[in-house]
Amino acid sequence: MSAAPSVTAGTEATVPGRDPLTQPTRPAGATGRRSPRPGRVDQPWWRDAAGVLAWLSMLVVVALWVSNGGVQGLGSVSGALTTTGRLTGLIASDLLLIQVLLMARIPFVERSYGQDELARRHRLVGFTSFNLLWAHIVLITLGYAASTSLGLWGTIVDFVLNYPGMLLALAATGALCMVVVTSVRKARARLRYESWHLIHLYAYLGAGLALPHQLWTGLDFIGNRAATVYWWGLYAAAVASVLAFRVVLPLVRSARHRLVVSEVVDEGQGVTSVVVTGRRLDLLGVRAGQFLQWRFLGAPGWTRSHPYSVSAAPDGHSLRITAAHLGDGSSALASLRPGSRVAVEGPYGRLHAGVRTRRKVLLMASGIGVTPMRALLEELSQQPGDVTLIHRVRDPGSALFSEELAELAQARGATALTVPGSRLRTRPSWLPESAAHLSDVEALRHLVPDVAERDVFVCGSPQWMDHVVAAAEQAGVPREHVHVERFSY
Repeated sequence: MSAAPSVTAGTEATVPGRDPLTQPTRPAGATGRRSPRPGRVDQPWWRDAAGVLAWLSMLVVVALWVSNGGVQGLGSVSGALTTTGRLTGLIASDLLLIQVLLMARIPFVERSYGQDELARRHRLVGFTSFNLLWAHIVLITLGYAASTSLGLWGTIVDFVLNYPGMLLALAATGALCMVVVTSVRKARARLRYESWHLIHLYAYLGAGLALPHQLWTGLDFIGNRAATVYWWGLYAAAVASVLAFRVVLPLVRSARHRLVVSEVVDEGQGVTSVVVTGRRLDLLGVRAGQFLQWRFLGAPGWTRSHPYSVSAAPDGHSLRITAAHLGDGSSALASLRPGSRVAVEGPYGRLHAGVRTRRKVLLMASGIGVTPMRALLEELSQQPGDVTLIHRVRDPGSALFSEELAELAQARGATALTVPGSRLRTRPSWLPESAAHLSDVEALRHLVPDVAERDVFVCGSPQWMDHVVAAAEQAGVPREHVHVERFSY
């Protein structure tokens, strides 16, 4: 392939011998946004501290099991089944509480991992905990059945009817089964976000109902003050974290900043922008690229929060979000009226300038994923040539914020390019059909020859982001310099 042409804001990049791969965004008038404010820099040791605490909790669980005769119980068949069942149950409970803590929006955990990584770990920990839970049920039942004359079914009936807290444990298992089944990808794809979110609240119920049978019947708790103090403390920490960071802190922030809708803008093609103003929004600590969980009080469905990224750099006085009408919550944005009160949780996410490690940056977005990238383009500290934005769209007419992006790029010396065209169907790719003659890596290097020297920020549909991340890594970008944020539930 011949050398890629020089690409600057307002020029056209072409693939030699083919139709243009990209189209420049159209310059326009000023956007009217104020200068962005600098944000916090995250501490690199927070991530390690969170991981150490999680592993330490499981080490404590195993130590308590050993001190309570767990190893000695391995001497017989029934004893081995029972004591192994105890251990799997204890680890399952510990992981269940870690799972709750992962999604409790604890600030230092959230800023350390980001929503994308937390969701992945939450899913991994959840399925592991669920599998260990069923191992606990099976092993404990077989172990007790092997040591009595009741047989398997008699032991099950004896457990349910005669052991304190077992009915609650049975209800907890049912609640967790419902949550896990609806978390399987095929089942999840059939559910509306609102329904999935409501069902997932049963995970808290399951965690709460599982505690009594541990304390009342578990050999690791009866007469063991250290174990009782540890488990009560862990449950208390989980409950306190959820209440503090999912309930109290959002209420305090919303009351303090007095957020209200000031403007609703129809961006066309089923996309709406909402501008929210309030008091001392600089203290809210929102950074370009981050998202908040939004509730528009009084509007239909206000009890359910929805994640929307800020689509303009925060200026301390207002916040702007932009969303495509993909569900009930986002569609309702178009019917909001100025003056409507707003409640928020956040800010969340690591798709912001604080994770930047290199001078040069590549911003890549598809469709509505351009919203956080537009904010980043405005806020990022940069010299001419440092920042390039690539926006993948179906056709030039559907490119959101094309005029704003062109004006920002021109003002800041950045490059803003649009890659239009229908999706390439002959292979998995981030490219349009017009670029089928290029590999994903060749196209990326064609548009950004020095991509290996840049931080890469990516936002779009999950599969598209996977293709972009793979292409960036193959082009020489180390994984730690690729930053993504997924909003799929």
